[in-house]
Amino acid sequence: MQTLQRYLREAGVDNVLVDEPLAPYTTWKIGGPADLLIVPENRQQLVETMRILHRERVPWFLLGRGSNTLVSDKGVRGAVIKLGQAFEDVRFDGETVTAGGAFSLIRLCVLAGKHGLTGLEFAGGIPGSVGGAVYMNAGAHGSDVSRILTSAEVVLETGELVRMQAGELQFRYRYSALQDRPGIVTEATFRLKYGDRKEIAAMMATYKDRRLKTQPLQMDCAGSVFRNPENHYAAKLIEEAGLKGTRCGGAVVSELHANFIVNTGNATASDVLALIKQIRTTVHDRFGILLETEVLFVGEP
Repeated sequence: MQTLQRYLREAGVDNVLVDEPLAPYTTWKIGGPADLLIVPENRQQLVETMRILHRERVPWFLLGRGSNTLVSDKGVRGAVIKLGQAFEDVRFDGETVTAGGAFSLIRLCVLAGKHGLTGLEFAGGIPGSVGGAVYMNAGAHGSDVSRILTSAEVVLETGELVRMQAGELQFRYRYSALQDRPGIVTEATFRLKYGDRKEIAAMMATYKDRRLKTQPLQMDCAGSVFRNPENHYAAKLIEEAGLKGTRCGGAVVSELHANFIVNTGNATASDVLALIKQIRTTVHDRFGILLETEVLFVGEP
């Protein structure tokens, strides 16, 4: 890794941490160290980082705002990339808004509402980044990113900087083509519509109140753990299987929302994985439905 650090420094990428624990960077507060945590401060640094990693055949993973991610207790071999502050910009131009890949999706929703723009209200409770939302086609309340995205600027794993149109991303439920064609979203452009500020604010307030009443947002968690099977809700299946409150070590199925697993203070990734396995087995035995995870597991098994 010393040679890799030297290559990065020579390319102007100086913000590189060695054996950096990742738990503080995730909303679950779980995870071992990364061999290298690289923080590119601008597009050129990101392009150079990707070129070097590709040339040296170093595995990499992008860590956004740490939601929807379970990091192995053993950590991550290779490089973890976390976008710097230059990727947290936002620009409004009429009904069009462009936000950096590291920009908070919740904050973007709030700002859009203040500009009298509607279309992003569904995202007011998704605790991730704009880039992560594009990658996962994040959604809630019957809408998702695919309905409003027009294009995204992406640095491919080779270091090539490209602009991908919405159609090229092949969106479907919790999926984009970036999951099969690795790349990092540096910015995304959305097409919204002018609306009534009071109505937008009221809708956001309703969604927020519902979240506070139904989701364990005051505890360390990663959002929904399982995808909703076709014609079913994962939370309802888990609850009907009698799994609310089920515990594995420090990981517990939330009593408030069955599709959330919370860290009660000392949970490990192994605890969460064991609980996920128990939930999948129980739901399958009871209903014949095999739940698929929405959470991404990264690092050594």
